[in-house]
Amino acid sequence: MASMVPAMLADDVPTNVMEQIRNATRPKASSSVVCYSPMMITANGIWQGVNPLVFSLPLFILQVTVIVVTTRFLVIVLKPFRQPRVIAEILAGVVLGPSVMGQVTAWSTMVFPQRSLLTLKTVVHLGLLYFLFLVGLEMDLDVIRRSGKKALFIAVAGMALPFCIGIATSFIFRHQVSRNVHQTSFLLFLGITLSVTAFPVLARILAEIKLLSTELGRIAMSAAIVNNMCSWILLALAIAISDVNSTALSSLWVLLAGVLFVLFCFYIVRPGMWLLIRRIPEGEGVSDMQVSLILTGVMLAGVCTDAISIHSVFGAFVYGLVIPSGPLGVALIEKLKDFVTGLLLPLFFAISGLRTNVFKIRDPITVGLLVLVFIMASFAKIMGTIIIASLYTMPFREGIALGFLMNTRGLVEMIALNIGRDKEVLDDESFAVMVLVSVAMTTLVTPVVTGVHRPSRRLVGYKRRNLQRIRHDSELCMLACVHTTRNVPSVLSPLELLNPNKRSPIFIYALHLVELTGRASNMLASAAASASKQSRSSSSSTLPPSWSTSSMPSRTTRGIPVGIAHA
Repeated sequence: MASMVPAMLADDVPTNVMEQIRNATRPKASSSVVCYSPMMITANGIWQGVNPLVFSLPLFILQVTVIVVTTRFLVIVLKPFRQPRVIAEILAGVVLGPSVMGQVTAWSTMVFPQRSLLTLKTVVHLGLLYFLFLVGLEMDLDVIRRSGKKALFIAVAGMALPFCIGIATSFIFRHQVSRNVHQTSFLLFLGITLSVTAFPVLARILAEIKLLSTELGRIAMSAAIVNNMCSWILLALAIAISDVNSTALSSLWVLLAGVLFVLFCFYIVRPGMWLLIRRIPEGEGVSDMQVSLILTGVMLAGVCTDAISIHSVFGAFVYGLVIPSGPLGVALIEKLKDFVTGLLLPLFFAISGLRTNVFKIRDPITVGLLVLVFIMASFAKIMGTIIIASLYTMPFREGIALGFLMNTRGLVEMIALNIGRDKEVLDDESFAVMVLVSVAMTTLVTPVVTGVHRPSRRLVGYKRRNLQRIRHDSELCMLACVHTTRNVPSVLSPLELLNPNKRSPIFIYALHLVELTGRASNMLASAAASASKQSRSSSSSTLPPSWSTSSMPSRTTRGIPVGIAHA
Protein backbone atom coordinates (compact mmCIF):
# COMPACT_ATOMS: atom_id res chain seq x y z
CA MET A 1 0.00 0.00 0.00
CA ALA A 2 2.99 2.29 0.28
CA SER A 3 2.92 2.70 -3.46
CA MET A 4 -0.48 4.34 -3.16
CA VAL A 5 0.94 7.19 -1.05
CA PRO A 6 1.81 10.14 -3.25
CA ALA A 7 5.53 10.36 -3.72
CA MET A 8 5.54 14.15 -3.59
CA LEU A 9 4.12 14.01 -0.04
CA ALA A 10 6.19 11.10 1.21
CA ASP A 11 9.42 13.05 0.76
CA ASP A 12 8.26 15.71 3.22
CA VAL A 13 7.10 13.36 5.96
CA PRO A 14 9.48 12.26 8.77
CA THR A 15 10.57 8.63 9.07
CA ASN A 16 8.57 7.91 12.22
CA VAL A 17 5.39 9.20 10.59
CA MET A 18 5.96 7.06 7.52
CA GLU A 19 6.44 4.06 9.80
CA GLN A 20 3.07 4.77 11.43
CA ILE A 21 1.48 4.95 8.01
CA ARG A 22 3.00 1.62 6.93
CA ASN A 23 1.78 -0.03 10.14
CA ALA A 24 -1.70 1.43 9.73
CA THR A 25 -2.00 0.42 6.09
CA ARG A 26 -0.56 -3.08 6.50
CA PRO A 27 -3.29 -5.65 5.67
CA LYS A 28 -4.77 -7.60 8.55
CA ALA A 29 -6.67 -10.87 8.47
CA SER A 30 -9.67 -9.55 10.38
CA SER A 31 -10.09 -6.12 8.75
CA SER A 32 -10.29 -4.56 5.35
CA VAL A 33 -7.41 -2.65 3.82
CA VAL A 34 -7.54 1.10 4.46
CA CYS A 35 -5.20 3.65 2.87
CA TYR A 36 -4.35 6.70 4.96
CA SER A 37 -3.08 9.96 3.53
CA PRO A 38 0.27 10.99 5.03
CA MET A 39 -1.37 14.07 6.56
CA MET A 40 -1.09 13.81 10.34
CA ILE A 41 -2.83 16.26 12.64
CA THR A 42 -0.28 17.69 15.06
CA ALA A 43 3.48 18.11 14.70
CA ASN A 44 6.15 16.57 16.93
CA GLY A 45 8.05 19.87 17.19
CA ILE A 46 10.57 21.75 15.13
CA TRP A 47 13.40 20.61 17.47
CA GLN A 48 13.11 17.12 16.02
CA GLY A 49 13.69 18.44 12.53
CA VAL A 50 10.01 18.22 11.55
CA ASN A 51 8.36 20.79 9.32
CA PRO A 52 5.12 21.76 11.13
CA LEU A 53 3.44 22.74 7.87
CA VAL A 54 3.40 19.08 6.85
CA PHE A 55 0.75 18.47 9.52
CA SER A 56 -2.86 19.52 9.08
CA LEU A 57 -3.53 21.51 12.27
CA PRO A 58 -0.54 23.91 12.15
CA LEU A 59 -1.11 24.42 8.43
CA PHE A 60 -4.81 25.13 8.94
CA ILE A 61 -4.08 27.65 11.70
CA LEU A 62 -1.55 29.40 9.46
CA GLN A 63 -4.02 29.51 6.57
CA VAL A 64 -6.77 31.01 8.71
CA THR A 65 -4.37 33.59 10.12
CA VAL A 66 -3.12 34.59 6.68
CA ILE A 67 -6.65 34.89 5.28
CA VAL A 68 -7.99 36.95 8.20
CA VAL A 69 -4.96 39.28 8.29
CA THR A 70 -5.05 39.81 4.52
CA THR A 71 -8.78 40.45 4.62
CA ARG A 72 -8.52 43.00 7.42
CA PHE A 73 -5.68 44.76 5.63
CA LEU A 74 -7.74 45.07 2.44
CA VAL A 75 -10.73 46.28 4.48
CA ILE A 76 -8.58 49.12 5.81
CA VAL A 77 -7.26 49.91 2.32
CA LEU A 78 -10.75 49.98 0.77
CA LYS A 79 -12.42 51.81 3.65
CA PRO A 80 -11.77 55.32 2.22
CA PHE A 81 -13.58 54.16 -0.94
CA ARG A 82 -16.54 53.01 1.20
CA GLN A 83 -16.49 49.51 -0.23
CA PRO A 84 -18.32 46.66 1.55
CA ARG A 85 -16.30 44.07 3.39
CA VAL A 86 -17.25 41.32 0.96
CA ILE A 87 -15.09 42.98 -1.72
CA ALA A 88 -12.03 42.79 0.52
CA GLU A 89 -12.81 39.17 1.43
CA ILE A 90 -13.06 38.05 -2.20
CA LEU A 91 -10.01 40.05 -3.27
CA ALA A 92 -8.04 38.51 -0.40
CA GLY A 93 -8.71 35.07 -1.82
CA VAL A 94 -7.77 36.22 -5.33
CA VAL A 95 -4.50 37.67 -4.04
CA LEU A 96 -3.64 34.57 -2.00
CA GLY A 97 -4.73 32.17 -4.73
CA PRO A 98 -3.21 31.08 -8.02
CA SER A 99 -3.85 34.46 -9.64
CA VAL A 100 -1.17 36.32 -7.63
CA MET A 101 0.65 34.62 -4.76
CA GLY A 102 0.02 31.16 -6.16
CA GLN A 103 2.50 31.91 -8.94
CA VAL A 104 5.23 31.65 -6.29
CA THR A 105 6.00 27.94 -6.05
CA ALA A 106 7.15 28.04 -2.43
CA TRP A 107 3.94 29.81 -1.39
CA SER A 108 1.59 27.44 -3.18
CA THR A 109 3.33 24.29 -1.94
CA MET A 110 3.84 25.38 1.67
CA VAL A 111 0.91 27.65 2.64
CA PHE A 112 -1.92 26.52 0.34
CA PRO A 113 -1.03 23.04 -0.94
CA GLN A 114 -3.75 21.02 -2.63
CA ARG A 115 -3.73 18.37 0.08
CA SER A 116 -4.83 20.93 2.72
CA LEU A 117 -7.79 22.41 0.89
CA LEU A 118 -10.10 19.58 1.97
CA THR A 119 -9.71 20.52 5.64
CA LEU A 120 -10.11 24.21 4.87
CA LYS A 121 -13.22 23.68 2.73
CA THR A 122 -14.81 21.49 5.44
CA VAL A 123 -14.45 24.22 8.06
CA VAL A 124 -15.59 26.82 5.52
CA HIS A 125 -18.80 24.96 4.78
CA LEU A 126 -19.46 24.54 8.50
CA GLY A 127 -19.11 28.30 8.96
CA LEU A 128 -21.29 28.90 5.92
CA LEU A 129 -23.91 26.63 7.43
CA TYR A 130 -24.15 28.71 10.58
CA PHE A 131 -23.99 32.01 8.73
CA LEU A 132 -26.97 31.04 6.58
CA PHE A 133 -28.71 30.02 9.79
CA LEU A 134 -28.08 33.55 11.10
CA VAL A 135 -29.36 35.07 7.84
CA GLY A 136 -32.58 33.10 8.16
CA LEU A 137 -32.77 33.94 11.86
CA GLU A 138 -32.48 37.68 11.17
CA MET A 139 -35.12 37.63 8.45
CA ASP A 140 -38.72 38.23 9.38
CA LEU A 141 -41.28 36.57 7.13
CA ASP A 142 -43.85 39.17 8.17
CA VAL A 143 -41.76 41.76 6.34
CA ILE A 144 -42.80 40.21 3.03
CA ARG A 145 -46.46 40.66 3.94
CA ARG A 146 -45.90 44.21 5.18
CA SER A 147 -43.57 45.34 2.40
CA GLY A 148 -46.42 46.41 0.12
CA LYS A 149 -46.86 46.20 -3.60
CA LYS A 150 -44.06 48.62 -4.39
CA ALA A 151 -41.27 46.51 -2.88
CA LEU A 152 -42.85 43.32 -4.21
CA PHE A 153 -43.06 44.61 -7.78
CA ILE A 154 -39.52 46.00 -7.61
CA ALA A 155 -38.25 42.62 -6.44
CA VAL A 156 -40.10 40.77 -9.19
CA ALA A 157 -39.01 43.19 -11.91
CA GLY A 158 -35.45 43.22 -10.62
CA MET A 159 -35.32 39.44 -10.76
CA ALA A 160 -37.45 38.38 -13.72
CA LEU A 161 -35.99 40.77 -16.29
CA PRO A 162 -32.28 39.97 -15.74
CA PHE A 163 -33.10 36.27 -15.41
CA CYS A 164 -34.91 36.17 -18.75
CA ILE A 165 -32.54 38.49 -20.62
CA GLY A 166 -29.47 36.75 -19.21
CA ILE A 167 -30.73 33.31 -20.19
CA ALA A 168 -31.88 34.52 -23.63
CA THR A 169 -28.55 36.18 -24.39
CA SER A 170 -26.60 33.19 -23.12
CA PHE A 171 -28.74 30.86 -25.20
CA ILE A 172 -28.00 32.89 -28.34
CA PHE A 173 -24.26 32.62 -27.70
CA ARG A 174 -24.43 29.16 -26.11
CA HIS A 175 -21.87 27.66 -28.49
CA GLN A 176 -19.30 30.22 -27.34
CA VAL A 177 -20.00 30.58 -23.59
CA SER A 178 -20.93 27.00 -22.64
CA ARG A 179 -18.93 24.75 -24.89
CA ASN A 180 -17.45 22.44 -22.26
CA VAL A 181 -20.38 22.11 -19.86
CA HIS A 182 -24.00 20.99 -19.77
CA GLN A 183 -25.82 23.87 -21.45
CA THR A 184 -29.22 23.71 -19.71
CA SER A 185 -27.73 23.60 -16.23
CA PHE A 186 -25.25 26.31 -17.18
CA LEU A 187 -28.04 28.66 -18.30
CA LEU A 188 -30.01 28.01 -15.12
CA PHE A 189 -27.12 28.73 -12.77
CA LEU A 190 -26.12 31.76 -14.82
CA GLY A 191 -29.66 33.13 -14.62
CA ILE A 192 -29.65 32.81 -10.83
CA THR A 193 -26.30 34.55 -10.43
CA LEU A 194 -27.43 37.39 -12.70
CA SER A 195 -30.74 38.04 -10.96
CA VAL A 196 -29.88 37.68 -7.28
CA THR A 197 -29.48 40.57 -4.82
CA ALA A 198 -27.20 40.07 -1.82
CA PHE A 199 -29.31 40.89 1.25
CA PRO A 200 -26.46 40.92 3.86
CA VAL A 201 -24.11 42.93 1.63
CA LEU A 202 -26.87 45.41 0.80
CA ALA A 203 -27.54 45.95 4.51
CA ARG A 204 -23.86 46.72 5.07
CA ILE A 205 -23.78 49.20 2.19
CA LEU A 206 -26.94 51.01 3.32
CA ALA A 207 -25.66 51.22 6.89
CA GLU A 208 -22.32 52.55 5.66
CA ILE A 209 -23.86 55.34 3.56
CA LYS A 210 -26.53 56.04 6.22
CA LEU A 211 -29.53 55.20 4.06
CA LEU A 212 -30.76 52.24 6.05
CA SER A 213 -33.54 54.10 7.88
CA THR A 214 -34.65 56.14 4.85
CA GLU A 215 -37.54 55.35 2.55
CA LEU A 216 -35.10 54.29 -0.16
CA GLY A 217 -33.28 51.93 2.18
CA ARG A 218 -36.54 50.43 3.47
CA ILE A 219 -37.77 49.70 -0.05
CA ALA A 220 -34.39 48.28 -1.11
CA MET A 221 -34.15 45.97 1.90
CA SER A 222 -37.77 44.81 1.58
CA ALA A 223 -37.24 44.02 -2.11
CA ALA A 224 -33.94 42.30 -1.29
CA ILE A 225 -35.68 39.98 1.19
CA VAL A 226 -38.25 38.96 -1.41
CA ASN A 227 -35.45 38.53 -3.97
CA ASN A 228 -33.45 36.34 -1.58
CA MET A 229 -36.41 34.10 -0.84
CA CYS A 230 -37.04 33.58 -4.56
CA SER A 231 -33.32 33.04 -5.18
CA TRP A 232 -33.12 30.24 -2.64
CA ILE A 233 -36.13 28.54 -4.20
CA LEU A 234 -34.59 28.81 -7.68
CA LEU A 235 -31.23 27.63 -6.38
CA ALA A 236 -32.85 24.57 -4.81
CA LEU A 237 -34.56 23.84 -8.14
CA ALA A 238 -31.30 24.32 -10.02
CA ILE A 239 -29.45 21.93 -7.72
CA ALA A 240 -32.21 19.37 -8.07
CA ILE A 241 -32.06 19.27 -11.88
CA SER A 242 -28.40 20.15 -12.47
CA ASP A 243 -27.09 16.61 -12.12
CA VAL A 244 -26.65 15.43 -15.69
CA ASN A 245 -26.65 11.79 -14.57
CA SER A 246 -30.00 12.03 -12.82
CA THR A 247 -33.34 11.21 -14.40
CA ALA A 248 -36.47 13.33 -14.43
CA LEU A 249 -38.02 11.07 -11.80
CA SER A 250 -35.10 11.48 -9.40
CA SER A 251 -35.21 15.28 -9.82
CA LEU A 252 -38.93 15.18 -9.03
CA TRP A 253 -38.25 13.21 -5.85
CA VAL A 254 -35.63 15.78 -4.86
CA LEU A 255 -38.13 18.61 -5.27
CA LEU A 256 -40.83 16.78 -3.34
CA ALA A 257 -38.42 15.94 -0.53
CA GLY A 258 -37.38 19.58 -0.36
CA VAL A 259 -41.00 20.71 -0.09
CA LEU A 260 -41.64 18.16 2.66
CA PHE A 261 -38.59 19.40 4.55
CA VAL A 262 -39.83 22.99 4.41
CA LEU A 263 -43.32 21.96 5.56
CA PHE A 264 -41.81 19.90 8.40
CA CYS A 265 -39.79 22.89 9.59
CA PHE A 266 -42.72 25.31 9.53
CA TYR A 267 -45.42 23.03 10.93
CA ILE A 268 -43.43 20.82 13.30
CA VAL A 269 -40.21 22.59 14.26
CA ARG A 270 -41.66 26.10 14.55
CA PRO A 271 -44.45 25.11 16.99
CA GLY A 272 -41.83 23.25 19.00
CA MET A 273 -39.76 26.42 19.21
CA TRP A 274 -42.78 28.37 20.42
CA LEU A 275 -43.35 25.73 23.09
CA LEU A 276 -39.71 26.05 24.11
CA ILE A 277 -40.04 29.83 24.43
CA ARG A 278 -43.18 29.57 26.55
CA ARG A 279 -41.41 27.23 28.97
CA ILE A 280 -38.69 29.80 29.65
CA PRO A 281 -39.46 31.41 33.04
CA GLU A 282 -40.19 35.11 32.94
CA GLY A 283 -37.10 37.18 33.64
CA GLU A 284 -34.69 34.36 32.85
CA GLY A 285 -32.64 33.84 29.74
CA VAL A 286 -32.23 30.87 27.46
CA SER A 287 -30.19 28.09 29.03
CA ASP A 288 -26.98 26.78 27.51
CA MET A 289 -28.58 23.38 27.04
CA GLN A 290 -31.37 24.86 24.91
CA VAL A 291 -28.91 26.85 22.82
CA SER A 292 -26.77 23.76 22.27
CA LEU A 293 -29.77 21.71 21.14
CA ILE A 294 -30.85 24.41 18.69
CA LEU A 295 -27.33 24.77 17.26
CA THR A 296 -27.17 21.00 16.86
CA GLY A 297 -30.41 21.24 14.92
CA VAL A 298 -28.61 23.46 12.39
CA MET A 299 -26.29 20.61 11.49
CA LEU A 300 -29.15 18.11 11.41
CA ALA A 301 -31.05 20.38 9.02
CA GLY A 302 -27.96 20.61 6.84
CA VAL A 303 -27.57 16.83 6.82
CA CYS A 304 -31.22 16.36 5.83
CA THR A 305 -31.09 18.72 2.84
CA ASP A 306 -27.72 17.36 1.77
CA ALA A 307 -29.13 13.83 1.91
CA ILE A 308 -31.97 14.77 -0.42
CA SER A 309 -29.48 16.26 -2.92
CA ILE A 310 -30.10 19.89 -1.98
CA HIS A 311 -27.16 21.82 -0.59
CA SER A 312 -26.82 21.78 3.18
CA VAL A 313 -26.95 25.59 3.45
CA PHE A 314 -30.57 25.51 2.26
CA GLY A 315 -31.54 23.44 5.30
CA ALA A 316 -29.72 25.78 7.68
CA PHE A 317 -31.41 28.80 6.08
CA VAL A 318 -34.91 27.35 6.38
CA TYR A 319 -34.18 26.22 9.94
CA GLY A 320 -33.20 29.78 10.82
CA LEU A 321 -36.41 31.13 9.31
CA VAL A 322 -38.61 29.08 11.64
CA ILE A 323 -36.93 30.32 14.83
CA PRO A 324 -39.36 32.85 16.41
CA SER A 325 -38.15 36.32 17.26
CA GLY A 326 -37.60 37.26 20.87
CA PRO A 327 -35.17 36.26 23.60
CA LEU A 328 -34.31 33.03 21.84
CA GLY A 329 -33.24 34.77 18.65
CA VAL A 330 -31.31 37.40 20.59
CA ALA A 331 -29.38 34.75 22.54
CA LEU A 332 -28.49 32.81 19.40
CA ILE A 333 -27.31 35.91 17.54
CA GLU A 334 -25.21 37.10 20.46
CA LYS A 335 -23.48 33.74 20.78
CA LEU A 336 -22.80 33.19 17.08
CA LYS A 337 -22.60 36.43 15.14
CA ASP A 338 -19.13 37.72 15.96
CA PHE A 339 -17.39 34.37 15.60
CA VAL A 340 -19.18 33.33 12.42
CA THR A 341 -19.12 36.65 10.56
CA GLY A 342 -15.72 37.73 11.82
CA LEU A 343 -13.75 34.51 11.39
CA LEU A 344 -15.56 31.80 9.46
CA LEU A 345 -17.38 33.79 6.78
CA PRO A 346 -14.22 35.46 5.39
CA LEU A 347 -12.87 31.96 4.82
CA PHE A 348 -15.72 31.18 2.43
CA PHE A 349 -15.15 34.28 0.30
CA ALA A 350 -11.42 33.63 0.42
CA ILE A 351 -12.00 30.09 -0.85
CA SER A 352 -14.01 31.57 -3.73
CA GLY A 353 -11.06 33.81 -4.49
CA LEU A 354 -8.61 30.93 -4.15
CA ARG A 355 -10.58 29.02 -6.76
CA THR A 356 -10.43 32.00 -9.12
CA ASN A 357 -7.51 31.67 -11.50
CA VAL A 358 -7.27 34.58 -13.93
CA PHE A 359 -4.76 32.64 -16.00
CA LYS A 360 -7.57 30.26 -16.96
CA ILE A 361 -9.19 33.15 -18.83
CA ARG A 362 -7.77 32.56 -22.30
CA ASP A 363 -10.55 32.86 -24.87
CA PRO A 364 -11.32 36.57 -25.43
CA ILE A 365 -14.55 35.76 -27.27
CA THR A 366 -15.95 33.77 -24.34
CA VAL A 367 -14.88 36.41 -21.86
CA GLY A 368 -16.36 39.21 -23.93
CA LEU A 369 -19.68 37.44 -24.35
CA LEU A 370 -19.94 36.60 -20.64
CA VAL A 371 -19.23 40.22 -19.75
CA LEU A 372 -21.82 41.31 -22.31
CA VAL A 373 -24.41 38.97 -20.79
CA PHE A 374 -23.64 40.28 -17.31
CA ILE A 375 -23.88 43.92 -18.41
CA MET A 376 -27.17 43.35 -20.22
CA ALA A 377 -28.67 41.58 -17.23
CA SER A 378 -27.52 44.33 -14.86
CA PHE A 379 -28.91 46.98 -17.20
CA ALA A 380 -32.21 45.09 -17.35
CA LYS A 381 -32.38 45.01 -13.55
CA ILE A 382 -31.70 48.75 -13.34
CA MET A 383 -34.25 49.60 -16.04
CA GLY A 384 -36.88 47.32 -14.53
CA THR A 385 -36.41 48.96 -11.15
CA ILE A 386 -36.58 52.47 -12.65
CA ILE A 387 -39.81 51.65 -14.50
CA ILE A 388 -41.54 50.30 -11.39
CA ALA A 389 -40.23 53.23 -9.33
CA SER A 390 -41.57 55.74 -11.87
CA LEU A 391 -44.98 54.08 -11.76
CA TYR A 392 -45.04 54.78 -8.03
CA THR A 393 -43.97 58.43 -8.63
CA MET A 394 -40.52 58.01 -7.18
CA PRO A 395 -37.91 60.54 -8.36
CA PHE A 396 -35.75 59.46 -11.26
CA ARG A 397 -32.55 59.74 -9.22
CA GLU A 398 -33.97 57.50 -6.53
CA GLY A 399 -34.96 54.99 -9.20
CA ILE A 400 -31.37 54.88 -10.50
CA ALA A 401 -29.98 54.52 -6.98
CA LEU A 402 -32.47 51.76 -6.21
CA GLY A 403 -31.55 49.96 -9.43
CA PHE A 404 -27.87 49.93 -8.54
CA LEU A 405 -28.64 48.85 -4.99
CA MET A 406 -30.56 45.87 -6.36
CA ASN A 407 -27.42 44.95 -8.35
CA THR A 408 -25.46 44.29 -5.17
CA ARG A 409 -23.71 40.92 -5.41
CA GLY A 410 -22.34 38.75 -2.65
CA LEU A 411 -23.15 35.65 -0.65
CA VAL A 412 -25.93 33.91 -2.58
CA GLU A 413 -24.19 34.50 -5.90
CA MET A 414 -20.90 33.10 -4.59
CA ILE A 415 -22.74 30.06 -3.22
CA ALA A 416 -24.43 29.48 -6.58
CA LEU A 417 -21.15 29.87 -8.48
CA ASN A 418 -19.30 27.48 -6.14
CA ILE A 419 -22.08 24.90 -6.34
CA GLY A 420 -22.11 25.23 -10.11
CA ARG A 421 -18.39 24.63 -10.27
CA ASP A 422 -18.54 21.68 -7.86
CA LYS A 423 -21.18 20.09 -10.06
CA GLU A 424 -19.07 20.86 -13.17
CA VAL A 425 -21.80 23.09 -14.53
CA LEU A 426 -19.31 25.98 -14.73
CA ASP A 427 -15.77 25.59 -15.98
CA ASP A 428 -12.75 27.41 -14.56
CA GLU A 429 -12.92 30.18 -17.13
CA SER A 430 -16.61 30.96 -16.63
CA PHE A 431 -16.22 30.81 -12.85
CA ALA A 432 -13.30 33.26 -12.85
CA VAL A 433 -15.06 35.70 -15.18
CA MET A 434 -18.30 35.68 -13.17
CA VAL A 435 -16.47 36.24 -9.87
CA LEU A 436 -14.47 39.17 -11.24
CA VAL A 437 -17.39 40.93 -12.92
CA SER A 438 -19.50 40.47 -9.77
CA VAL A 439 -16.80 42.16 -7.71
CA ALA A 440 -16.59 44.96 -10.28
CA MET A 441 -20.36 45.49 -10.20
CA THR A 442 -20.52 45.59 -6.41
CA THR A 443 -17.70 48.15 -6.25
CA LEU A 444 -19.77 50.50 -8.40
CA VAL A 445 -22.81 50.44 -6.13
CA THR A 446 -21.61 52.75 -3.35
CA PRO A 447 -20.04 55.48 -5.55
CA VAL A 448 -23.03 55.59 -7.90
CA VAL A 449 -25.64 55.64 -5.12
CA THR A 450 -23.84 58.34 -3.13
CA GLY A 451 -23.38 60.40 -6.30
CA VAL A 452 -26.95 60.09 -7.54
CA HIS A 453 -28.95 60.08 -4.31
CA ARG A 454 -28.12 62.97 -2.04
CA PRO A 455 -30.82 63.40 0.58
CA SER A 456 -28.85 66.27 2.13
CA ARG A 457 -30.02 68.51 -0.73
CA ARG A 458 -33.53 68.45 0.67
CA LEU A 459 -32.27 69.62 4.06
CA VAL A 460 -30.47 72.74 2.84
CA GLY A 461 -33.38 74.96 3.84
CA TYR A 462 -33.43 73.51 7.33
CA LYS A 463 -29.91 74.80 8.02
CA ARG A 464 -31.32 78.33 8.13
CA ARG A 465 -33.79 77.42 10.86
CA ASN A 466 -31.86 78.57 13.93
CA LEU A 467 -32.40 80.87 16.92
CA GLN A 468 -30.78 83.85 15.20
CA ARG A 469 -33.20 83.83 12.25
CA ILE A 470 -36.39 82.95 14.13
CA ARG A 471 -39.07 85.60 14.64
CA HIS A 472 -39.90 86.76 18.15
CA ASP A 473 -43.55 85.78 17.94
CA SER A 474 -43.00 82.39 16.27
CA GLU A 475 -42.93 79.08 18.01
CA LEU A 476 -39.67 77.36 18.90
CA CYS A 477 -39.89 73.66 18.03
CA MET A 478 -37.56 71.34 19.89
CA LEU A 479 -36.99 67.60 19.74
CA ALA A 480 -36.38 65.71 22.96
CA CYS A 481 -35.06 62.16 22.65
CA VAL A 482 -35.80 59.93 25.61
CA HIS A 483 -34.49 56.42 26.10
CA THR A 484 -35.87 55.84 29.59
CA THR A 485 -37.71 57.87 32.22
CA ARG A 486 -34.36 58.63 33.85
CA ASN A 487 -33.54 60.89 30.89
CA VAL A 488 -36.55 63.16 31.49
CA PRO A 489 -35.11 65.37 34.31
CA SER A 490 -31.99 66.13 32.31
CA VAL A 491 -34.19 67.19 29.40
CA LEU A 492 -36.54 69.33 31.53
CA SER A 493 -33.80 71.36 33.22
CA PRO A 494 -32.56 73.26 30.13
CA LEU A 495 -36.15 73.68 28.91
CA GLU A 496 -37.19 75.45 32.12
CA LEU A 497 -34.23 77.83 31.81
CA LEU A 498 -35.60 79.06 28.46
CA ASN A 499 -38.53 80.75 30.31
CA PRO A 500 -41.30 80.12 27.78
CA ASN A 501 -44.47 82.20 27.79
CA LYS A 502 -47.65 82.57 25.75
CA ARG A 503 -46.14 85.12 23.39
CA SER A 504 -42.99 83.04 22.88
CA PRO A 505 -43.99 79.41 23.36
CA ILE A 506 -41.92 76.27 23.05
CA PHE A 507 -43.32 73.22 21.37
CA ILE A 508 -41.74 69.95 22.44
CA TYR A 509 -41.71 66.84 20.30
CA ALA A 510 -40.78 63.87 22.47
CA LEU A 511 -39.22 60.91 20.68
CA HIS A 512 -39.09 57.67 22.60
CA LEU A 513 -36.16 55.67 21.27
CA VAL A 514 -36.59 51.90 21.45
CA GLU A 515 -33.77 49.59 20.50
CA LEU A 516 -34.82 46.72 18.24
CA THR A 517 -32.91 43.53 18.83
CA GLY A 518 -33.16 39.94 17.78
CA ARG A 519 -33.65 40.32 14.03
CA ALA A 520 -31.64 42.58 11.78
CA SER A 521 -34.57 42.70 9.38
CA ASN A 522 -36.60 44.58 12.01
CA MET A 523 -35.06 47.63 10.41
CA LEU A 524 -37.55 46.92 7.66
CA ALA A 525 -40.54 47.21 9.95
CA SER A 526 -42.99 49.78 8.78
CA ALA A 527 -42.50 51.77 11.95
CA ALA A 528 -42.95 55.06 10.15
CA ALA A 529 -46.51 54.10 9.24
CA SER A 530 -47.34 52.65 12.61
CA ALA A 531 -45.80 55.54 14.52
CA SER A 532 -48.52 57.93 13.42
CA LYS A 533 -51.18 55.51 14.66
CA GLN A 534 -49.39 55.04 17.94
CA SER A 535 -49.01 58.78 18.37
CA ARG A 536 -52.78 59.23 18.22
CA SER A 537 -53.44 56.55 20.82
CA SER A 538 -50.51 57.45 23.07
CA SER A 539 -50.93 60.28 25.47
CA SER A 540 -48.35 62.38 27.19
CA SER A 541 -48.48 60.12 30.23
CA THR A 542 -44.91 59.08 29.60
CA LEU A 543 -43.88 62.68 30.17
CA PRO A 544 -44.04 64.63 33.42
CA PRO A 545 -47.08 66.87 33.96
CA SER A 546 -44.87 69.97 33.86
CA TRP A 547 -44.48 69.45 30.12
CA SER A 548 -48.10 70.36 29.47
CA THR A 549 -48.54 73.52 31.53
CA SER A 550 -50.14 76.63 30.15
CA SER A 551 -46.81 78.40 29.92
CA MET A 552 -45.31 75.56 27.91
CA PRO A 553 -47.80 74.18 25.40
CA SER A 554 -46.94 70.65 24.45
CA ARG A 555 -47.57 68.84 21.23
CA THR A 556 -46.00 65.51 22.04
CA THR A 557 -45.72 62.54 19.76
CA ARG A 558 -44.27 59.22 20.52
CA GLY A 559 -42.61 57.38 17.66
CA ILE A 560 -40.61 54.21 17.45
CA PRO A 561 -37.79 54.68 14.94
CA VAL A 562 -36.48 52.00 12.69
CA GLY A 563 -33.65 50.13 14.38
CA ILE A 564 -30.33 49.70 12.57
CA ALA A 565 -28.43 46.42 12.75
CA HIS A 566 -25.63 44.74 10.71
CA ALA A 567 -26.84 41.94 8.49
